[in-house]
Amino acid sequence: MTPASAARPPTPPPAGRPPRAGNAGNAARDWTDGHVERWQPVLPGLDPDIEGAVTRAQALTSHLRRVRERSLVDFGLHKHEFDTLHTLAGRGGRAAPSELAADLKMAPASITGRLDGLEQRGYVRRSHSAEDRRRVDVELTDAGRAAWLGALDVVGHEEYRLLGTLTAAERRTLSDLLRRIMVVAEDAGKSGPPR
Repeated sequence: MTPASAARPPTPPPAGRPPRAGNAGNAARDWTDGHVERWQPVLPGLDPDIEGAVTRAQALTSHLRRVRERSLVDFGLHKHEFDTLHTLAGRGGRAAPSELAADLKMAPASITGRLDGLEQRGYVRRSHSAEDRRRVDVELTDAGRAAWLGALDVVGHEEYRLLGTLTAAERRTLSDLLRRIMVVAEDAGKSGPPR
């Protein structure tokens, strides 16, 4: 239960729909089913579908974060190193330090330390641009790409394992529903994706 959902006043369930405790007729139960059942008597107006969806989204996010953290340890990367390699790979493997800093929402001077460490490990190399000798380009090396892909692959396998329990149509529906929610969240916060 999020602190905000516990603090708001209870609202009645939608007309024509009695409150229910998790499960939706599925045989398998998860931790959230018990969580919702425990809180419904305390907060009678708690919408079990909203609480269940939010709690499951938080649990899934936490699970994938733990998988990612383990994969980073396995590949000897810190989160900030992985984020920098990921951002550089997303720019085609080459970018100016100022572009990386902007993508990572960092002060341009702060990116230098990150790049120093990654260059010492052989994951990136800096060179003067062929078009403008005043500009420095950062390039992802083969070793950097291998470390980034290795860590990324672990998380990707877990995402496929979990979402593979759904059919292709169910995955599309889930993605579409989450998009509708995120459009509202991003519009309200005028923010991009969370970091």
